Amino acid sequence: MTASAPPSDLPRPRGRPRRGPAEQAARKALIRAGLVHLTERGYTSVGIDEIVTAAGVSKGSFYYHFASKAAFGEALIDAYGEYFRDKLLRSLDRRELRPLARLRAFTVIAEAGMAKFGFRRGCLIGNLGQEMAALPEGYRTRLIAVLESWQAPTAACLREGQATGEVSADHDPDALAEFFWTGWEGAVLRAKLERNPGPLRRFAAGFERLATC
Repeated sequence: MTASAPPSDLPRPRGRPRRGPAEQAARKALIRAGLVHLTERGYTSVGIDEIVTAAGVSKGSFYYHFASKAAFGEALIDAYGEYFRDKLLRSLDRRELRPLARLRAFTVIAEAGMAKFGFRRGCLIGNLGQEMAALPEGYRTRLIAVLESWQAPTAACLREGQATGEVSADHDPDALAEFFWTGWEGAVLRAKLERNPGPLRRFAAGFERLATC
């Protein structure tokens, strides 16, 4: 026996109304604008007025979606972490390539992403990590969690490389993955500073040599 639908004239449960297409589009526009501005200039130097202007929405719309700039930053961390993890997995899931070649494919794609914007944009997670002293303390746990979400599939790839003999068995894959992301974030910062891909390429080549010996 199936339950009948509730009468249409009953009141809706209390709470925020469901977001319609316009509200969803506005939120996406704010997230996009936030990612652009914060990857270029950082959190502390960008104001809400700049974000709403770039997104083409009102300040009221901003506060409809986010209680504060701090809450907006949390949403950006989550969105960027998921976006970049998906980008990483697309490379690491390429089973036609050997494990280290998959990781190399990721670095090539990431370099192309920086080159597309003239190396003006860095990594949101790295940028915020450098500003941590001026940010809400709760960001610290969130940033570490994002890095760990990137490190885990990287470690799995390196572990597979050990199974095939490509990566030296002397390495701890988890520690090696952490080293990769620590070094890669530094290389991204240097590439943004120099406005060229040299630091990214040198780090990728050096990491591969380290992993195999």
